[in-house]
Amino acid sequence: RALRWASGRAPARGFRASPRARTAMPSWVIDRYGSNEVLRFTRDMLFPVIHFPNEVIIKVHAASLNPIDLNMRSGYGATALNMKRDPLKLKTSETEFPLTLGRDVSGVVMECGLGVSYFKPGDEVWAAIPPWKQGTLSEFVVASGNEVSFKPKCLSHTEAAALPYVGLTAWSALNQVGGLNQSNCSGKRILILGASGGVGTFAVQLMKAWDAHVTAVCSSDAGTLVKKLGADDVIDYKSGNLEKQLKTLPLFDFILDNVGGSTEKWALDLLKKWSGATYVTLVTPFLINMDKLGVADGMLQTGVTVGSKTLKHLLKGVHYRWAFFIPSGPSLDEIAELVDSGKIQPVIDEVFSFSEVPKAFLKLEGGHARGKTVINVISRQ
Repeated sequence: RALRWASGRAPARGFRASPRARTAMPSWVIDRYGSNEVLRFTRDMLFPVIHFPNEVIIKVHAASLNPIDLNMRSGYGATALNMKRDPLKLKTSETEFPLTLGRDVSGVVMECGLGVSYFKPGDEVWAAIPPWKQGTLSEFVVASGNEVSFKPKCLSHTEAAALPYVGLTAWSALNQVGGLNQSNCSGKRILILGASGGVGTFAVQLMKAWDAHVTAVCSSDAGTLVKKLGADDVIDYKSGNLEKQLKTLPLFDFILDNVGGSTEKWALDLLKKWSGATYVTLVTPFLINMDKLGVADGMLQTGVTVGSKTLKHLLKGVHYRWAFFIPSGPSLDEIAELVDSGKIQPVIDEVFSFSEVPKAFLKLEGGHARGKTVINVISRQ
């Protein structure tokens, strides 16, 4: 980030007040968990406030939806997320409502906390907001400065909003958990299960940017898209027994599993044994365990599960890992460089206006998306 300072961007000098005092803003919220009817539009959502010196307020130009938004709408992960929101249990009532969903944001910095030196009001930025914070289906959102990055110059806000959450989820799985990077991927055989969704399309492009050989699994109608993104081999999981199809191919160095379920029972057999080959899944029982068993028992059960599976597969000569979304401005800096260099592009399935948020949720709920569902909070992006 110091290079950006050297390029002429002046650091912020401290807190900036908005031109006029605001107390409320338009937002899509839920007041209880359930299906699509719980979504409610309001013009009276409390305006975000900077509580910590490292925070910024962003005027949202575009947001997007992810599967986690559907799950959170239904109450998935509420136990763990509420613990994160109020770890000391200082509040006695349900603290999450009214809850704004949406994790991705592309917009413009409006205010900066006293400790923010990297951004200033007026900067175009993007970010992925952690799920325990109020989301981005709103006119403004507050974020920590270390969660925010300068938006890629080559993208509009609509395009940029499609990338942060899926990009950081894939980055966590491939780079931070899987140990893959630009210097060690050349020639490696990578298998991506569920390659046509948001995380999958990003992962295909990142692995090709790092010169890996990519085998992508998706349905036949998404094959052209995934091939266009750079996949070397595309396997249609509907064209026959997927396990048998993949076993006809050479063994893999790395598997990214966006699907879960029964795939875990056989996918690790596709890895090269005793070579450092790794299987990383994004489908874990962590939040489900805590919802069902409570915090203490859920964490205990989760630890036992991941520990036993890791040891079991290690004895067979392969590494077994779980990965999760990790908010990170510095990682978004690296992703932005790849985007501006033309190595990664957003894949957008459909764009909706801010008034069409419930319709966008129904679209996502229908499944089989080819890329991201984007919301234009400000029209004419």
